Amino acid sequence: MLPMTTRTLLSLAAAAAFSIVASHSALAQKKYDTGVTDTEIKIGNVEAYSGPASAYGIIGKTEEAYFKMINDQGGVNGRKINFISYDDAYSPPKTVEQVRKLIESDEVFLVFNALGTPTQTAVQKYHNAKKVPQLFLATGASKWNDPKDFPWTMGFQPSYRVEARIFAKYILKEKPNAKIAIFYANDDFGKDYVLGIKEVLGDKAKTMIVAEESYETSEPSIDAHIVKLKGTGADVFVNIATPKFAAQAIKKIAELEWKPMHVMTDVSISIGAVMKPAGLEASEGVLSAGYLKDPSDPQWKDDEGMKKFMAFIDKYMPGANISDANLAYGYAAAQTMVQTLKQCGDNLTRENVMKQAASLKDFAPDTLIPGIKVNTGPNDFAPIEQLKMMQFKGGKWDLFGDIISADVGG
Repeated sequence: MLPMTTRTLLSLAAAAAFSIVASHSALAQKKYDTGVTDTEIKIGNVEAYSGPASAYGIIGKTEEAYFKMINDQGGVNGRKINFISYDDAYSPPKTVEQVRKLIESDEVFLVFNALGTPTQTAVQKYHNAKKVPQLFLATGASKWNDPKDFPWTMGFQPSYRVEARIFAKYILKEKPNAKIAIFYANDDFGKDYVLGIKEVLGDKAKTMIVAEESYETSEPSIDAHIVKLKGTGADVFVNIATPKFAAQAIKKIAELEWKPMHVMTDVSISIGAVMKPAGLEASEGVLSAGYLKDPSDPQWKDDEGMKKFMAFIDKYMPGANISDANLAYGYAAAQTMVQTLKQCGDNLTRENVMKQAASLKDFAPDTLIPGIKVNTGPNDFAPIEQLKMMQFKGGKWDLFGDIISADVGG
């Protein structure tokens, strides 16, 4: 028989060893919130598969295909993504209904890349009250970058106000005595651009802006607005419209043989959804700013990121129209979502997913223009804050100048 002291020491040592093992297993314990298990991460989405903004429906389909590819590769840290996407027809009341369904009935972990400024405004307070991430929104409103008041909401693309400031700087440099006509959607999206332009023009806004004309997304045609704006004698036309209306504006300007400097929001730069329907000849010379590679542009054929994107399209979306910029966008957003989930490891709580989304450092999705990177921080909920000016020439967008960085700020 062992002496008492030896026995005691051994049992104490065993207890200590057990305690260390127990504390290690506690540290390594998986942490889950609603919508996550050992095998699944449930992600919700609302998209305009129908209605006035249905040109964006392809974004949701691209994301679904991307997540299928990730699942086929074994998922994220061994968990498959269950992507549930509903149509809200770009209608705020419908958005409220579908987001409630995702959170309360489907019990998703988070809602990812939901589309639209008016639609997502309708559910922002609900998301934040429920503490369910409203993550990487498919809208560039600057208000999504407000971690203090809305810690559960984060945008994705460059904010409209950032782009508007870059446009205003470009106009001031190229046409310091410009007469500017602004055509914009009568919602937060359109109003954000107008604010951004006026911020840069400052006191000159009163003399340089000769007309501000808004339209409603319910209007079947905006031709009358364009005729009215031509009548102002403006020599710069700022086109702040979603794809369907942007295409109508390009077409009508050409019909009227009006030749202003035409600057258009990057929301509507899709060759497939905007420039081709408007007419390639009518679209010649239109200016914009971009952050995404155009997969239909041969300049990217040897680009490593583009090779990955094309392999994805060939396998998971065969026959897709690669000239539609929304494919490259959906791919970049989904890739950023997967990166965020990877950073979460086994701590898949809603709080940690927001923490990781706000800890992205120099992440470069395959379809972003080289040099443009995703960066976030606890007080910076604006993932992409860089753009490059470009012009539509000979059926494609030609990038020019340097990458322009802009702090979102007010």
